[in-house]
Amino acid sequence: MIVLGYNGFSRVTELLGKIVGHGTEGIDRHQFLGHDAGAAVFVDGVLVAAVEEERLNRRRKTTAFPINAITWCLREAGLTYTEVDRFAFSWCFTNDFADRAISGIASAYLPAEQKIKAIADFGDLYTGALSRTALIEDFARNTGFTPPSGKYVVVPHHRAHLACGRALAGFGDTAFYVSDGQAEEHSAIAGEIRGGRVRVLDQFTVGGAHSIGLLFAEITRYLGFVPNNDEYKVMGLAGFGTPPEHNPLLDKVVALAQGGRYSLAPANGDRPGRYEALLDATFDGDRVSRGDFDFQVRVAAAAQDMIERVTAHQLTALSEVTGLRSLIFEGGLALNCVNNTKLLEDLPFDRVEVSFGASDPGVSIGAAAHVADASIADVSPYLGPEYEAEAIRAALDEHATAVTWRELPFDQLVAETAALLTDKNVIGWFQGRAEYGPRALGNRSILANPSFPDMKDVINNRVKHREPFRPFAPVVLEEDAPRVFDLGKKTRSPYMTFVFPVRPEFRDKIVAATHVDGTSRIQTITDEGNPRLAALLRDFTARTSVPCLVNTSFNVAGEPIVCSPADAVACFLGTDIDHLVIGDFLVSKR
Repeated sequence: MIVLGYNGFSRVTELLGKIVGHGTEGIDRHQFLGHDAGAAVFVDGVLVAAVEEERLNRRRKTTAFPINAITWCLREAGLTYTEVDRFAFSWCFTNDFADRAISGIASAYLPAEQKIKAIADFGDLYTGALSRTALIEDFARNTGFTPPSGKYVVVPHHRAHLACGRALAGFGDTAFYVSDGQAEEHSAIAGEIRGGRVRVLDQFTVGGAHSIGLLFAEITRYLGFVPNNDEYKVMGLAGFGTPPEHNPLLDKVVALAQGGRYSLAPANGDRPGRYEALLDATFDGDRVSRGDFDFQVRVAAAAQDMIERVTAHQLTALSEVTGLRSLIFEGGLALNCVNNTKLLEDLPFDRVEVSFGASDPGVSIGAAAHVADASIADVSPYLGPEYEAEAIRAALDEHATAVTWRELPFDQLVAETAALLTDKNVIGWFQGRAEYGPRALGNRSILANPSFPDMKDVINNRVKHREPFRPFAPVVLEEDAPRVFDLGKKTRSPYMTFVFPVRPEFRDKIVAATHVDGTSRIQTITDEGNPRLAALLRDFTARTSVPCLVNTSFNVAGEPIVCSPADAVACFLGTDIDHLVIGDFLVSKR
């Protein structure tokens, strides 16, 4: 069976923007349904292609209908629309959902005129973007092909998240936990899979009004960052502080209850910024203090502690109810890698897996996997476009007055690149198929030597143009990881979804890839999984006795990770990256 899964809408930004009162610019620009649009194709249970729309249309976290991603996936798979057996979309807004939404507006304490306007606005959103009819019309309008109704499947958003994690983990019986900002109506679901049957346990379902994901996003906004995008900055800031002995967020904002339940204090409506007054009161803050680094660290440390304690509260109860010792954790909250490690180490689970598509890029894979009922453990994350030497030469020729290059045999390319990395050079590394998901996993990466104490500042200031407190991650051979990092219950971490303490004897050796709290968010690689990067890492380690490289995404702040040779050359020339290794070409600036 051939299944095309996708995420993204044409009109949701326009229609939802009218309701929430903001558009695609400004601090709240990513607060829309369908962000991280993308597409994926399964053929007879095998994931053959997947790419995020942002990599192709070059608009970060785009909500747009993924016409470029769908076109590329079908072309890569050698398929036409008529050959697809099922079209799977990663949201499911049913008639019952619409009825409940209208009833909620009608029963709200609002003047009649406001109710009528709110119902009309929701009606425009539902009929123009969310309903099954609107979705099929959207597909036809963008592709010129109308999927037969019997072939078009709408998959509940959290079930798409679960299916992605389940397919990529390859577990048998397991507990699961999916938590993000908000899906159709809920923010989190949890349950168990036994004998292939999924059972959602209602006592762990959390409504959107009590979403800790949305609360963390509001704290992100409160500190001046972009919600639904910069939460990792808050996580990074937390490492500069210590968790409060008495967390004010758990005193005034979040209330834990028996059985893993919790609730949030009422906020000022559902508009962006609704928690500002409550957070000011909680932390004795104001608009001036929110920009102070020490204040930001204090709030971030409390927010991170809150996330860890609430999820541990939920998952402790889930482990007791299910008795299972494996856990699949998906959704946007699963990108909090500090929390992931603590859940694994402090709770009864022996194994916790977070996929490379844990946040919303994964629901395109998940929608298709849900329909295909696929299980494909240890699939490669390198699922996107690959470019031949001719395409690379063409991109270089476009900038022949600005760059010079040599095409080298692979062994020589690795040797010369490793030699460059022994010094304080920053290398753009572009190889093979583009990786899927929010992390650069070694095919569209910026690499550097982590042994230089100022390398973090060099990359942040000269290349990435981002905040100086932001840490960088190391890439390490899987066989070397246990001697460099304390992996605890883990044996590998290929997707940068967990953090680990750096062993004391290596903290000076990889100082630029060690966070202020002594941890690193590592990527482990093997010769089989990424032979080119593994060969480079072996050569570099042999030359330096440094077993890691800094690995950060090949982009600048605010832009998607590069996808094509043209993207890579443009980023190379627009930054202070010293050299570009693209395919078999070693490129320098004239």
